[in-house]
Amino acid sequence: MSVVDVTDATFGTEVLASDLPVVVDFWATWCGPCRMVSPVLDELADEYEGRVRVVKVDTDANPALTEQFHVQSIPFIGFFVGGEMVDSVIGARPKAAFREKIEEIVPDRTPPA
Repeated sequence: MSVVDVTDATFGTEVLASDLPVVVDFWATWCGPCRMVSPVLDELADEYEGRVRVVKVDTDANPALTEQFHVQSIPFIGFFVGGEMVDSVIGARPKAAFREKIEEIVPDRTPPA
């Protein structure tokens, strides 16, 4: 699954109305740590395909979202469930740290015993 770019105009449909949990990467082209995080989130998007969506928001091109979610430092990774941001991480982290956060928001798909 590829990571989708969302904008001020498409955020409601792509993130807030999503049936799946959504990981939102607030980033900018000039941000070095953002470039480090991007391939990690691409890999996680593939690993969690069908269970979670991963999207990107360019903070320079989408100032309304940047302000709405009080993004002051990037990369800012927001974790959304049911249209609400339930957690966030600021700064570059190892893949395992992002995986741990995703596991917290992904519904358990294991059939009950």
